[in-house]
Amino acid sequence: METTESIKNVVLVHGAFADGSGWRRVYDVLSARGYRVSIVQNPLTSFADDVAATSRVLDAQDGPTILVGHSWGGTVITEAGVHPKVAGLVYVSALIPDVGETSGQQYEGFAATPEFIIDVDDKGFGVLNREAFHSGFAADVEGADAMFMADSQVPVNMAVFSEAVTQAAWHDKPSWAVIATDDRAFDQAMLQHMANRVGADITNVPGSHALFITQADTVADVIATAAGAAASAPAAVAR
Repeated sequence: METTESIKNVVLVHGAFADGSGWRRVYDVLSARGYRVSIVQNPLTSFADDVAATSRVLDAQDGPTILVGHSWGGTVITEAGVHPKVAGLVYVSALIPDVGETSGQQYEGFAATPEFIIDVDDKGFGVLNREAFHSGFAADVEGADAMFMADSQVPVNMAVFSEAVTQAAWHDKPSWAVIATDDRAFDQAMLQHMANRVGADITNVPGSHALFITQADTVADVIATAAGAAASAPAAVAR
């Protein structure tokens, strides 16, 4: 089935230290515009588990789909995006590794981010330091909301950042990137490098790492642009 109009299916993938509820504002904006939006709940227990969770949601789509990932979710959509229903990829201040690369390797050669502090327990699961969460992850989120986010974190198995990608969907499918210019989780040069390397169409926007909340309108606009542009691409064929 080939599309002749804008793609209407969107799948949103959250990153580490968060869950799918953070996408609510993007969901609301896109739903109001007529998109069918689905949200993945990553278990954050392993790379394979997160890719499998994303693939299950993609399996349930009824046609071509735009796959969106924030932060660690960028690594997930890079692997899961080879799914035949995926017509385009949108990276939201996200990691974008290549085949054979780990997420951790993306940091090499770039500046440290001292306000982004991860506390790791004796079982290897990490959460962001509660006191540093607001400044490091969500500096432009209202204080009470940021504290709720800090206290509702989903711990991530830190081993995921050492697992290599085996497939990179951006080699074959068009990509877009939304980059927060005040992101304190990733060095700005790192975000720009990753997005430029894959040839993504880049939108820079003021905001923290939590731009999926504070810049929901811009993120939704880029997703809508991707849906329109990818509809005529060869990848926009449901199989």
